Amino acid sequence: MKNLFILLISFAVLSCSSTKQEESPQWSQKMVESHGLVDFYTNRHHQAKLADTGWDYVSGLVASAVLKAWIMYPEKTEYYDAVKAFADRNLNEDGTMMLDSKGGAALRPSNIDDLPAGRIFFALYEEEMRKGNTKDAERYKTGATVIRNTLKHDHARIAAGLPGAGGFFHKAIYPNQMWLDGLYMGSPIYAQWQDAFGQTDANENSESWEDIAQQFKTIHKFTYNPEKQLNYHAWSATPADSNSFWANSTEPFSGCSKEFWGRGMGWYFAALVDVLEYMPKDHKDYNDVLQIYHQVAAGLKRWQDQESGVWYQLLQYDATTTADGKGDTIAGETYNVGTAPNYLEASCSSIFTYAYLKGIRLGLLDKAAYVPVAEKAYQGLLTNFIREADGKTNVIQTCASAGLGPAKDPSRTGTINYYLSGKDVTIVENEGKAIGTFIMASLEYEDYMRTNKK
Repeated sequence: MKNLFILLISFAVLSCSSTKQEESPQWSQKMVESHGLVDFYTNRHHQAKLADTGWDYVSGLVASAVLKAWIMYPEKTEYYDAVKAFADRNLNEDGTMMLDSKGGAALRPSNIDDLPAGRIFFALYEEEMRKGNTKDAERYKTGATVIRNTLKHDHARIAAGLPGAGGFFHKAIYPNQMWLDGLYMGSPIYAQWQDAFGQTDANENSESWEDIAQQFKTIHKFTYNPEKQLNYHAWSATPADSNSFWANSTEPFSGCSKEFWGRGMGWYFAALVDVLEYMPKDHKDYNDVLQIYHQVAAGLKRWQDQESGVWYQLLQYDATTTADGKGDTIAGETYNVGTAPNYLEASCSSIFTYAYLKGIRLGLLDKAAYVPVAEKAYQGLLTNFIREADGKTNVIQTCASAGLGPAKDPSRTGTINYYLSGKDVTIVENEGKAIGTFIMASLEYEDYMRTNKK
C-alpha cells in the first residue's frame, strides 16, 4: 500500500506539471526546429543544415533524435525528409560504404565512434519498405549490416590472455582500452541489427547477444566503484602502455581512469536501456545486463543534485570543487592550468533523463522509485539549460568534448583539472550532443505525459 500511495502521488505531480507543458508546442519539436534540422555544432564545428552534414556520431545522434521525433509526430514529414537526405548524402549507391567528406570510406579501422550514426537506417528501411521503395530500403539494410559486421567481425578486441579479453577497443589509437562512451557507440546498433535481421540463424543470434552482453559485463567489472555507485570513465587492460598514461596502476581499480565523468556515464546508461529494449528476455545474459542497468540507475539517483534536479560534469562533486590552479605535469610539461569550478552539465543530464524515462516506459524500472527522479530531472533541464531567444530554443552549458590520451596528447589526463580546465573541455551551447539528447529526453517525457493522461 505504501508503494501504491507513492506511485499515486508521483502520477499526480506528473499530471499537474503536464498542464503547463500543454500550453505551448512540445519541447522536442521546438528543439528539432530550432537546432535539429539546422544550426548546430559537432565538436565545435558549426553545421548549417542536418541534410548537408557529414558522417560522424554527433550528426548521427542529432539525425537519430530528429527521426524519433518524426516517429512520434508523423505529420512532421520535414523531419523524415531531412534525415533521409542526411543518410543519402553519406551512403553510397549500393549501401556498402558510408562516405566521408571526400567520398572515401567513413568507417575507419576499429573506430567505434564511426558506427552509431547508422542507427537511423532501421527506421528508414521500414518506412521505405512501407512505401514500396525497395531500392532505398535495401540500401539502408545493407548499410546497417555493414556496420554490424564491421563491429562484430573486424573491430579490434582485447586479446586473449589479457583481462577483459574480447572487449572492443574504443579506437585503434587507444589499444586495449574500453571507454563508457564506446558502449553507446557500438552495442545498441549491434543489438538493433540482431533484433531486426539476426533471427534466421538461432545459434549465431544467441552468440551475438552473448557478445553484446559481454561488453557490458566486462567494462562494469573493471570500472564500477560500489562505494560511489558510479563507473570510471575508462579502463585499460594494459595500464603500463604509453597510451594509458592516465590509468591507475594499482588495485583495486587498476587500469581505471581517475574520475566519474557525467557524459561518459550518460552514454553508458543509455546504451544499457537501448540494448535491453531489444535483448530477448529469455537469453541467459539478459538478467546480468538488467542488473547492471539497475545498479547504474541507483547510483545516478544518488548523485542527482537535489536543488537543481540535474547532474554535474564530475558526478561525485558539486560546484565547490574546482581545478586547482596548478595543472597537471606530464613528462616535465604542465597542462590544464585553471581554477574553473565544477558545473551542472546539459548533455549528461539530458541523457540520464532519457534513460530513466525510457526505462520506466519499458517496465525496467520501479515507477515509485524513479518517476520522481525523472520528473525532477526533466523540469531541471528546462530550468537550468533551456533558453528561448529570437524565436529559437537554445541549450546552454554543455561540455564540448573530453577524452583520455593517447600518448601524443598528454594534456588529456583524466584529472579534475582536465575535466574542468582542459583545452578541449570547453563549455559551449547548441552542441549536437546536448541537442540530440534533449530531444530524446523530451520525446520520452511527452510520451509519458500522453500515456498517463489516458
